[in-house]
Amino acid sequence: MDNRFATAFVIACVLSLISTIYMAASIGTDFWYEYRSPVQENSSDLNKSIWDEFISDEADEKTYNDALFRYNGTVGLWRRCITIPKNMHWYSPPERTESFDVVTKCVSFTLTEQFMEKFVDPGNHNSGIDLLRTYLWRCQFLLPFVSLGLMCFGALIGLCACICRSLYPTIATGILHLLAGLCTLGSVSCYVAGIELLHQKLELPDNVSGEFGWSFCLACVSAPLQFMASALFIWA
Repeated sequence: MDNRFATAFVIACVLSLISTIYMAASIGTDFWYEYRSPVQENSSDLNKSIWDEFISDEADEKTYNDALFRYNGTVGLWRRCITIPKNMHWYSPPERTESFDVVTKCVSFTLTEQFMEKFVDPGNHNSGIDLLRTYLWRCQFLLPFVSLGLMCFGALIGLCACICRSLYPTIATGILHLLAGLCTLGSVSCYVAGIELLHQKLELPDNVSGEFGWSFCLACVSAPLQFMASALFIWA
């Protein structure tokens, strides 16, 4: 076996392992997108109503997004989270102190919600189905799992190549990693497009800002690592 090919194979395996870890961490964490808003210190009837609606199984897209905007929300592929006061007293404190305690409350997206249609006017079921946003959401949810599955399958083929002491199966591994990289890139693109379209429908309130989180960045880093691993596997 040529040392150059063996070295390329080892480097490709390392890149593949790192990209798999990044992709798995990205799927399992809740920081694909983060909102920054002034902390709501009081526990008025309105705030309590918003919290109750947020954790409800019947919360629609507009309901939970309004809560995400107001309460420093974070969104992942599986869950949505808000930060609310820890001690919910029924009065407004006279002033904020440094010891003001908050707690994070998270709600998982059900499979029904993952595949539910998005509406032209979020929250208004009579406004018609927005097919573009609907399929962007479904793709951003499914493609990362397809990518992870392809990489795991590629790892099995690579293991067989090591056992057989042959580099020929690495071509198949490289192709699988190329497809995985395309799926990851597609997922990231769908997520960005979906967020931009959502913010066109629901404008962010004053003093509220949003940014892509570190979970999203892990997916972005995973894609080029998959492409590099693919190139090295095919070359080897």
